[in-house]
Amino acid sequence: MQGPALDDRQRLEWLRLIRSESIGPRTFRALLNRFGGAGAALAALPDLAREAGRSVRLCSAAEAEREFAALRRRGARLIALGEADYPLPLQAIDSAPPLLSVAGDPTVLNRPCVAIVGSRNASAAGLKLTARLARELGEAGFVVVSGLARGIDTAAHQASLENGTVAVLAGGLDEVYPPQNIPLLERLCEGGAAVSEMPIGWAPRGRDFPRRNRLVSGLALGTVVVEAARKSGSLITARFANEQGRQVFAVPGSPLDPRAEGGNHMIREGATLCAEAAHVVEVLAPMLRRGDLFGSAPFLAREEGADSAASQALWDELDLPEVSAAPSLDLRPVPFGIAETAPDAGDRKARLLGLLGAAPIGLDDLVRASGEPARAVSQLVFDLELEGAVQRHAGGALSRRL
Repeated sequence: MQGPALDDRQRLEWLRLIRSESIGPRTFRALLNRFGGAGAALAALPDLAREAGRSVRLCSAAEAEREFAALRRRGARLIALGEADYPLPLQAIDSAPPLLSVAGDPTVLNRPCVAIVGSRNASAAGLKLTARLARELGEAGFVVVSGLARGIDTAAHQASLENGTVAVLAGGLDEVYPPQNIPLLERLCEGGAAVSEMPIGWAPRGRDFPRRNRLVSGLALGTVVVEAARKSGSLITARFANEQGRQVFAVPGSPLDPRAEGGNHMIREGATLCAEAAHVVEVLAPMLRRGDLFGSAPFLAREEGADSAASQALWDELDLPEVSAAPSLDLRPVPFGIAETAPDAGDRKARLLGLLGAAPIGLDDLVRASGEPARAVSQLVFDLELEGAVQRHAGGALSRRL
C-alpha cells in the first residue's frame, strides 16, 4: 500500500536506522512497527541490543548526511518503502529494502518488468537469443531487469536500451561491477534506471550478489533464465522468483552443453519453457489484465546445498523475538573474473570456443559476440576446425563439437 512521502527529517532517520549495525530489512520493519518511527527506534536500539547481549553501532547523522550529499552529486535519490515511486512488485516481497537508491528515471520501476539472467560465460547463440528476447519483450511493453554482469545480463541490457531497462547493482551506485560496464550503465540511465540497496562507496562482496539477485527477481513479474550451469547464480535468482510467487521461465538447451544443465533441470522441475518472447507474454499479459500479479508460481526447485551447514545469512538481523531470520543461501565462492589483459592466441581460441555451443550459429553472429575482427575470427575458427573442436554445418554455420 502506498503511503505519504517522507519529509527530510524522517528520510534521514530511516537512512540512519537501516545503515546501523545488524539492522536488516526485517529488523527495520519490526522496529518501526514497535516504536512507530525510525527516530524512536534509534533511541531505543542501544537498550534493545544490550537486552539481547549485543552492542550495536548506530549510523550517525553526519554519516547519513554524507550519503545524501554523495547521491545528490550523482543525480540519484533515495526512495522509501511505501512512497509513490517505490516499485510495487518489490514492495510485495518480505525482505524489501526500506530505502532504494535510484539513478536515472524512477518511473520505469513501476512499469511491468521481466528479469533476464544467465551465464557470464555465455555462448554466442545464448547472447543472440537474449538480445532477441529483450528487444521483443521491450516492444511488448515490458521493461527488462538484470544484474549488469557479463554475458547474458549485458546482452539483455544492451538490447533493451531503447525501450527501458533496469540494472540492479550489488554494490553502491558508484561501485559498478564489472567496471567494463560503466559506459553501459550511463547509457541505460538515460531512459532506464540503476538501483541499489547498498550505500554509496560500497564495493560488492561475495554475499552481496545473491542479495542483489532477490531484488532482480523482486522487481519483475517473471524471471527468464537463458543459460545457466547446474550451480549457477542465475538459479539463485530463479529460486528467489519462485519464493516470491513470480513466474519462472527457462530456455532449453542441448543436454551436451553444461550451460544448459540448469535451465533444462528447471523445466523438468516445472519452470515454463521459453523459446521466444511470446512464451513470456502469453503468461504475463493475462495476469496484467486481471491484476493478479503476485500469485503463487508453479515452479518449485531448490538448489543443492541451500540448507547445508555452509549456508550463510545474506545479512545480519538483530536477535529480536519478532524478527524472522534473514534468507540463507549456500554461498560457495563464485569466480567473478580478473582484470583483462591482452590474450594470447590460446586464450583467444578458448574464448571463441566458449562462445560456441551445440546450437549452430553464423560466423557473423560469432564475430559480433566476440568483439574480434572478422579476419581474426575466421583464422581462429579455421584453427579450431583443424583441432576437431568446431564443426561446420550447411550454410557455413558453426557449432562446438561436444
